Amino acid sequence: MNDQQQAQQLLDFIDASPSPWHAVATMEQQLLAASFSRINETEQWALKPRGRYYVIRDDSSIIAFVVGSKALAEHGYKIIGAHTDSPGLRIKPHALHKSGELLRMGVEVYGGPILATFTDRDLSFAGRVSYRRESGAIATRLVLFEQPLLRLPNLAIHMNRTVNEDGLKLNKQTELPLLFAMSRKEQLPDGLFSELVAKQCHLAAEQILSWEFNVYDTQKGMFWGVDKEFYADSQLDNLASCHAGLSALLDEAVLHSGHTSVCAFFDHEEVGSESNKGADGSFLPDILERIALIGGLNTEDYKRALANSFMLSVDMAHAYQPNFPGAYETEHQVYVNKGPVIKLNANQRYSSESVSEAMFMTWCQQANVPFQKYTHRTDLPCGSTIGPMTSAKLGIRTVDVGCAMWAMHSIRESAGVLDHAYMTAVMRCFFKA
Repeated sequence: MNDQQQAQQLLDFIDASPSPWHAVATMEQQLLAASFSRINETEQWALKPRGRYYVIRDDSSIIAFVVGSKALAEHGYKIIGAHTDSPGLRIKPHALHKSGELLRMGVEVYGGPILATFTDRDLSFAGRVSYRRESGAIATRLVLFEQPLLRLPNLAIHMNRTVNEDGLKLNKQTELPLLFAMSRKEQLPDGLFSELVAKQCHLAAEQILSWEFNVYDTQKGMFWGVDKEFYADSQLDNLASCHAGLSALLDEAVLHSGHTSVCAFFDHEEVGSESNKGADGSFLPDILERIALIGGLNTEDYKRALANSFMLSVDMAHAYQPNFPGAYETEHQVYVNKGPVIKLNANQRYSSESVSEAMFMTWCQQANVPFQKYTHRTDLPCGSTIGPMTSAKLGIRTVDVGCAMWAMHSIRESAGVLDHAYMTAVMRCFFKA
C-alpha cells in the first residue's frame, strides 16, 4: 500500500467518525475484522496467550491489546496512547429555541476550537442517545445526520467593517447558536427536535431520555496541493494518531511479535482527561493490571512489568506556517512531510526526556523514517497531552510524538500525506522491537 492509499484510509476513517462515539465504533469494526474479541469489564476474563481483545468504556474510549507470549515481567507492555475527542461544539440539552422567525440550535464550546472556522460551513450533528428499552433497561444508540442541517452564517462586512483588521470574534453565548430552520408555530421546538432524533435512530420519542451530540462538518476529507501531497479534514487532532496506532497494531508481524501490545485511545483529552474514561482516570491502569493478574503475575511482577514498559503518547504537532513566522521557535521549526515530530518541553508539558527521545529516534532509524524535534516558543503557553499524566500515574517511560499539521483546532485541519505513513511505520517498528 502506497502513502496516498494509507492517507485515503485515514480520511475514510475520519469521515466515518464524526464524534468520539462513532470513532470507537469504527475502530471496533476494524478490530472485529482482525479477529479481536470484545470483553466486558463487569465480567471475569479468560485471556489466552496470543489472544486479541478489546475493551470499551462508556462508548467513546477503547483499549485494544494482544496478549504476548514473552514474559510480561521482563518485557513489559508496549503501549500507544492517543485520544478520540476533538475540540468543537456540543448541542445543549434544550437544543432548539425560537429567535424571531427562525429556530436556532443552542451549543456549548467543547475544549478550545478556533470558533471562527465554524462559520459558513455545512454543519450537522452526530453522537449518541440514551433511551429506555421496553424492559425498562437504559441503553445507548449512535445517531448520525449525514445531510447538512445547521449553519453559522457570518455577519456581512457591511455590518462588521473592522473584521479584517480585528478578526472575527464570536460571543459564545449569543453569537454561536446555529441556524436550523424556519419557526414552526404548530410545534414546540423541544418536540420538533425529539421527533427528528427519534426518527433518525428508529425509536419512539418517549423512549429517548438524553443525548450527547457533536457538531461536525459534513465536507469529506480530500487531498490538495499540486502533487496531492497534503490532505485536509476535520478531527486530524487526534483521529490521525488513533488511525496510525491501530493500523500498526493490526499489522500481522506485530500481532505475532510475542510482545504484549496495547493501543489505548481516550475520550476527554481536550477538556483535561479527568473522567472515568479519560487518560487521567483508571481505565488504562485497570486493564494493564487485569492482564497481569490473569497472566499469573503477583504485585511485584506487575510493578516490574510497568518498569519494563514503554509508551508512545501520540498527538499532533504544530507545523511551521510561513505566513506567521513569529509564532514559532526559530531553531525548532518542523515541517509537514518531513517525518514524525518529537515534542520536548522543560516544564513537563510533554513527557519526553533524553532517554525516551533517543529510543524513539532509534526506532525511526530502524524504520528508515526521518524525524524532527519541536519545542514551543518560550514566551507562549505550551499545550499538553495525555503523556505526562499517564506516565506519572503508571511510572512508565514515555515519549511525546506526533505528525506535523496546520490549523490545529480548526474545523478544517491540514497535514502531509507522507507523515501518516512515516508515523505508522515507526509505530510498527516500536511494537516489534
